[in-house]
Amino acid sequence: MKKKNYKGSRCEKRSMGKCADGVAKTFNGIESRYADRLEENPDVKEFRCQVLLEGLELGEYCSDFVATKVDGELMVRECVFRKHLAKPLTAKLLDASREYWGKRGVLDWGIVVEKKDDDNV
Repeated sequence: MKKKNYKGSRCEKRSMGKCADGVAKTFNGIESRYADRLEENPDVKEFRCQVLLEGLELGEYCSDFVATKVDGELMVRECVFRKHLAKPLTAKLLDASREYWGKRGVLDWGIVVEKKDDDNV
């Protein structure tokens, strides 16, 4: 989850067939590798990156991935580095995202973290 118009790190733009905009914008290795997984997943019809959470009380933040499965169900994923999970603001933002999407009927919400021993998803 990031602030809208996040400028903190380098944005990687890649052309991907399942990305609704045609170009997936990712900001770190976790997001980049997860975009690859969504692209390869046969259960995913399409996905969007950096989706604005409109009307969020905490401010203007975006969810990392919102995917539409082939059965029409939405799936939301937030990418977080393991070392940030214990930070109070991270926990607050993740809870806000889960609540936001839950109110919109999304049951498949989750967090993506890197493996313990490296930066892989």
